[in-house]
Amino acid sequence: MNNMPVKYLFVDMNSFFASVEQQENPDLRGKPVAVLPSMSEHTSVIAASYEAKAYGVKTGTLVRDALEMCPHLNCVPARHDVYVDYHNRILEESVKHTPLTKVWSVDEFSSRLTPDCQSIPAAMDMAKRLKGGLARNVGEHVKCSIGLAPNAYLAKVATDMQKPDGLVVLTDDILQDALFPLKLQDFPGIGVNMERRLNKGGIWTVEQLWNTQPKQLRRIWGSVEGEKFWYRIHGYDVPDAHHNKVMVGHSRVLDPVHRHPDMAKQIARRLTVKAAGRLRRYGLVAGHFRLSVRTTDGEKWSCDLKIDPCNDNLGFIQSLNKLWSLMQMEQRPWRLKKVSVIMHDLSKPEMVTDDLFSMAAVRQHQRKISDDLSAGMDILNKKFGPNTCHFGVCPNTLAGYVGTKIAFSRIPDQAEFWE
Repeated sequence: MNNMPVKYLFVDMNSFFASVEQQENPDLRGKPVAVLPSMSEHTSVIAASYEAKAYGVKTGTLVRDALEMCPHLNCVPARHDVYVDYHNRILEESVKHTPLTKVWSVDEFSSRLTPDCQSIPAAMDMAKRLKGGLARNVGEHVKCSIGLAPNAYLAKVATDMQKPDGLVVLTDDILQDALFPLKLQDFPGIGVNMERRLNKGGIWTVEQLWNTQPKQLRRIWGSVEGEKFWYRIHGYDVPDAHHNKVMVGHSRVLDPVHRHPDMAKQIARRLTVKAAGRLRRYGLVAGHFRLSVRTTDGEKWSCDLKIDPCNDNLGFIQSLNKLWSLMQMEQRPWRLKKVSVIMHDLSKPEMVTDDLFSMAAVRQHQRKISDDLSAGMDILNKKFGPNTCHFGVCPNTLAGYVGTKIAFSRIPDQAEFWE
């Protein structure tokens, strides 16, 4: 084994949601498991265990197709609150072994290794201790693949080379031998469309990708990200750009009992209040509110409303009422399958200037009353429990909470599940 240093460690939890379910329920261990957003054959799998993957079941597979591939598939409803709890426990254990540089998603994080852990023997020893700590203190059935490499990107690529429970090292001197056998889509950031653009530019293999020039990849990508990609696969440590939050929202696929418009509106109102609460925690206001719905027969409706920048519950509920009435006037009666609310055009409150020609004093007084009401509701709910104080009917869902779920780029706080 060579003695070239590695600078980054990347951890990718294997089939995370499904493995958590197997850890929680011994009857599921060693069996094919599919995690579903709702218990319906008309939805898609959001996570599959390795036992299910052996039958061809994977993320995005329609449930009815998955059951044909694997008739003895164990389907379980997603429990996002449990997965966030495991995520937090994994991070708590991991920081005992290495500092965390970035949490990429609920099941991925990276660490820039300290100088004393950058030799391969030291890095591998630390990675094995981390794996052992996760097995002891989180769960022996919640496994991970670990990559060690000159930068975080290549360390992530390394995690995909050996699953489950892998440990792969990439150093500068073996990059070509390790990367050239891969397919273009094995690299994060290259999907179907980007591969098509690379092919159009004369790049069909990883070897051709490696031997191109940074500026050529910049032209193919249409942005500086292509140039950064070239440097990353060649082992350079290129810093990630910082992105400001551009929107806050919640969506929900409705339980069958909530698909009538009147019941769906109760869910939409709950989603709106939860999103407004997140805005207040972030210290932001929004200048636009958008409502989107999808029906059981595939029809879609969406409308965006410009509003006075705010983050209070009452202001957004008034906006929701306007858009909901507009939606019902424009469309025939229907059964709704999904509702979404999004607040965007975000800014800090101190950056907002009232319209010169508006009745600024009156509006500011009304806004203060609504802000105080929202703050009071937050205090009561935090002190006496969720739903102590709320608007209208508080709907019960199969999951036990409304709106809060894990997204690729966002890991909800535990408090969100019980707001």
